[in-house]
Amino acid sequence: MTQTNITTDQLALLALKSQIISDPSHFLDENWSPATSVCHWVGVTCGSHNQRVMSLNLSNMALAGRIPREFGNLSFLVSLDLGSNNFQGNLPQEMVRLRRVKFLDVSFNSFSGKVPSWFGFLHQLQVLNLGNNSFTVSIPSSFSNMSTLETLNLNFNSIESQIPKVIGNLRELKLRGIIGSIPLSLSNASRLEALDISYNSLQGNIPEGIGNLHNMNWLAIQYNQLTGSIPLTIFNTSRIEFIVFTGNSLSGYSKGFIYPKTSFTVICLQACQISNCSQLQLLSLSGNGFDGPIHSEIGRLSNLQQLYLGTNHFTGIIPQEIGNLANLMELWMEGNQIAGSVPISIFNISSLQILSLWKNNLRGFIPRDIGNLTKMQILQLSGNKLIDLYLPFNPLNGMLPASTGNLSVSLRKFYAGNCKIKGRIPNEVGN
Repeated sequence: MTQTNITTDQLALLALKSQIISDPSHFLDENWSPATSVCHWVGVTCGSHNQRVMSLNLSNMALAGRIPREFGNLSFLVSLDLGSNNFQGNLPQEMVRLRRVKFLDVSFNSFSGKVPSWFGFLHQLQVLNLGNNSFTVSIPSSFSNMSTLETLNLNFNSIESQIPKVIGNLRELKLRGIIGSIPLSLSNASRLEALDISYNSLQGNIPEGIGNLHNMNWLAIQYNQLTGSIPLTIFNTSRIEFIVFTGNSLSGYSKGFIYPKTSFTVICLQACQISNCSQLQLLSLSGNGFDGPIHSEIGRLSNLQQLYLGTNHFTGIIPQEIGNLANLMELWMEGNQIAGSVPISIFNISSLQILSLWKNNLRGFIPRDIGNLTKMQILQLSGNKLIDLYLPFNPLNGMLPASTGNLSVSLRKFYAGNCKIKGRIPNEVGN
């Protein structure tokens, strides 16, 4: 019986080999031979007791071809990784017989056709990655039966569907091609840790119930058509590390207050309450309709590395407390209505690599302290009303860009000594 079962697995894999039309590195062509045990074939792992094929990993082999029906005979398969190849066609219906499979990754291929409904009958499946293919139509209702599923990735296909109302035990959900609104039932996905529903056509408001997802550490809802304000409840969790709302039509005003049920100091950036999230590393609110001042308590986000507030309607001044963000590498505030001077505290952030303040109403001068920013790669200051600009001992190199002439019509002093500037001084400096 054992010999028969091994032969079954061998025939299934040889059927796969026969459908391969391109194997540029000859992984299967030279290794998958009936003369050797299937358990010794490249990419194959067998169980120690029954000698059945339990794992098949053919990822990143540049293989091209189709999956044969015989593939469903690998009945002891637990893990299947075909990612980053060029497989085409449909996933055969016979794969529904892979009842033991827990991990299935076919991402970055050219699979097409409807998203198979039979996935809903793989009751031990924990990870399903179908991203970056050409699957079409909608997410099957049978997906609600997958009680063990923890990770679902359908990014970058041709799917037009709504977010499934039953999420179950998912910990990671990534969807593209989604329409409609964010369902209220999403707040019941208590185990959800990562939610990426960016680059869709979602409309309506962000549900308050998302604040019930206390395990959430990654939240990306950028480039949709969402309106209204960002619910304060989203920041009820201290595990949040990554937040992106860029490219919606969110609005509100800026206000700081203490959230009544916690000891956290809370900041509200346009109805966005950011508790003292000690783990927050990236905050992106660019390209919305936020207005009002930027609250000073943003300086409490001690682990923040990237802060995107550009292309809004923020007013007031840049708070001195931003200088407390010792780990900050990127600060984007361009395209607002921020006035006053650039606080000296910013030039004490030695990790800063990008400082974008162009197209605001900033006045005054850029002090010599800017020389402390030895890691600076991008500095954007044009479209303000600056008077003096000092760039001493900075790692500037290359040619002065023509945009230098757009720094400010009121600029009186421009120092760039001890740099590695070369080439011609642009005519635009005459502005």
